[in-house]
Amino acid sequence: MTPFAYASDMPQNLPHYPWYHNGMNKSYDSASLRRGYEVYRQVCATCHSMNLIHFRDLVGATHTEAQAKALAASYSVTDGPDSEGNMFKRPGKLTDSLPAPYPNDEFARNANAGALPPDLSVICDARHGGPDYVMALLTGYREPPAGVTLREGLHYNPYFAGGAISMAEALSDGLVDNEDGVPATKSQMAKDVSAFLMWCAEPEQDERRLTGLKCFGGVVMATALAAYYKKHKWLIFKSRRISYTKAVKNPYGY
Repeated sequence: MTPFAYASDMPQNLPHYPWYHNGMNKSYDSASLRRGYEVYRQVCATCHSMNLIHFRDLVGATHTEAQAKALAASYSVTDGPDSEGNMFKRPGKLTDSLPAPYPNDEFARNANAGALPPDLSVICDARHGGPDYVMALLTGYREPPAGVTLREGLHYNPYFAGGAISMAEALSDGLVDNEDGVPATKSQMAKDVSAFLMWCAEPEQDERRLTGLKCFGGVVMATALAAYYKKHKWLIFKSRRISYTKAVKNPYGY
């Protein structure tokens, strides 16, 4: 290990994008989440797993319950053992996690020239910049600058630490067909899948913000009531004047 670091090993500063879900009074864009899931399913899922996300999590966010059940049933899941001790295949259910592309990490490394594709369940919380990082990484592939030589199997991306990444550029215009007719440009797909991965990392964000707004409203009302009570109920005690008269000696002695 060297006692110093090269500036070229540091990733380029991330751009900041105006995400729709940013802000206390904002929520996730369900249409964007639905498109982002399709990008994940058709592109990212060929290499990356999402072991912490289940089909039931999609209900109410990207799919209806019937759609999520049909989607889960379209996959064949290994289950068991049965009464004879054998594993068997069955249609997927809402309680199943999204299917992984590889049976284990060793198989994944062997299929990707030694590189292990990370699980994307909480990738936006695990990487500095969150969705900004994912968006920049997916759209940041370019030719290496002069003087930079990459070994075979690596690709240049300034937003990845060191600039050399094993993952090839995954997105290109028209790669998926969006159900809502939104053009599937590379930047649009990168935006949608970044928003979807942010939702996967923090699916409770909308509920958390709604709870925060309710608590804030309750505090405001309680403060207003306390101020009213203090002003109108305690005013007589704060504004009253207590005076004492000096005792006068009776000249007649009684």
